[in-house]
Amino acid sequence: MRQRRIIWLLAGVRLVFDILMVNSSIALAYAIRFNSPLFPVQEVQSWQDYIGFAIIESIVFLVVASSRGIYRFRHNPSRIDELQIVFSAVSIASVTSWAISAFLFRDFAYSRALISVAWLLAVGLVWYAHLIQFWVHAILMRRGIANSRMLIIGTGDLGQAILNQIQGAPEWGYQVLGFIANGTGSYPGQVEGVEILGTVEQVAEVAIRNGVSEIIIAEPYLSSDQIMDIVNRCTKAELSIKVFPDLFRIVSTEPVLSDINGLPMINVRDAALRGWRLSVKRAVDIAFSSMVLVLLSPLLLLVAAVIKITSPDGPVFYVQERIGLDDKPFYVIKFRSMPTDAEVASGPVWAKQGDPRATRLGRFLRRYSIDEFPQFINVLMGDMSIVGPRPERPFFVQQFSQSIPRYLDRHREKAGLTGWAQINGLRGDTNIEERTAYDLWYVENWTLWLDFKIMLRTVAAIFKNSNG
Repeated sequence: MRQRRIIWLLAGVRLVFDILMVNSSIALAYAIRFNSPLFPVQEVQSWQDYIGFAIIESIVFLVVASSRGIYRFRHNPSRIDELQIVFSAVSIASVTSWAISAFLFRDFAYSRALISVAWLLAVGLVWYAHLIQFWVHAILMRRGIANSRMLIIGTGDLGQAILNQIQGAPEWGYQVLGFIANGTGSYPGQVEGVEILGTVEQVAEVAIRNGVSEIIIAEPYLSSDQIMDIVNRCTKAELSIKVFPDLFRIVSTEPVLSDINGLPMINVRDAALRGWRLSVKRAVDIAFSSMVLVLLSPLLLLVAAVIKITSPDGPVFYVQERIGLDDKPFYVIKFRSMPTDAEVASGPVWAKQGDPRATRLGRFLRRYSIDEFPQFINVLMGDMSIVGPRPERPFFVQQFSQSIPRYLDRHREKAGLTGWAQINGLRGDTNIEERTAYDLWYVENWTLWLDFKIMLRTVAAIFKNSNG
């Protein structure tokens, strides 16, 4: 009950701040339109004439925002996704409010410049207010205030991995009370210092007794009947149940409900990048890579010169064969960050963070990903895309394709400079199975917004490294 009251309070605070930000944007837009040198003023309209518009926009925004789940409590919300939601809600509210106001107050001509400025300000102010609230929420969660109590069903590697993830991110707002064993073999006992509180047969009793609000099923080999049995046992307990899938037993696409002439279907796999979407993605690649190469040309020339000065015996660029779209090889271009004989003795070796083979300048270039900048040439030539699965060398592709299911499905799309796996911390010498799962999810769930989101998070990660 205490958790619910706090969640309702936080939602109420957000609602009040949203109304305040929307109305503040209209007031600021009025001042900019009629009391600043930015716009020519022939006739100053009274601010009182915009009170009706402000009231209408406040109401419409609340309706639109509520329908988009802005006031629903979310664990670990994405700041970039929040910008998309806020942009959409404010845009719909502004256009709708303008239309309603123009219909209700036909004798008054609202300033289009004022409404446009108010729209832009509202997007920025509401999003900024949400970021502050996310920061406050994270502080509360770290202190254990309003945390969601959770049980993990399954004491194996998957359950332990989920526990470690949750314990490593207290700002997500989860508190793992304990494990539920699938059988009596490990009960009673502990896993990673966390108590096993019971067996699957006792899950409802344990959940009700401990005030649990969420259960994660982390037993990948449970049958559908066994999962339904757990769900049925928890019917009387007010909680949500999530099933964590085995990495490759199901496809990576989010299931979507559809029908064929009234027959219900679940779409579990889709080719997201096809038809006009490919053209749009290619157009973005050409425009963005051209702009980057032009704007960064002085930096690229400077880096090339410094590499040649500090390591005169080797080339400026390092060209290496990688596997790309449809398993076709291409040559990736990078600034050289290692001695020319780095792999003479060892053979192909996976690069890792803090690689001792890197030169002093190379370590700096790698830290800020500057060594990757020449790959914008690969993007412009069409060998790569800005966003996509990172390309691997033929030696590793052959190795991974034999041991990892669906690994070659990564090559259904162009390789990328950055990707969904990389912005989620899976780069360099990291778990290749998990990285493959993230790559497949991207391939089958592509949207233009997802690409922009990955680009923004990549830039943020580079700046974060520069401040680290």
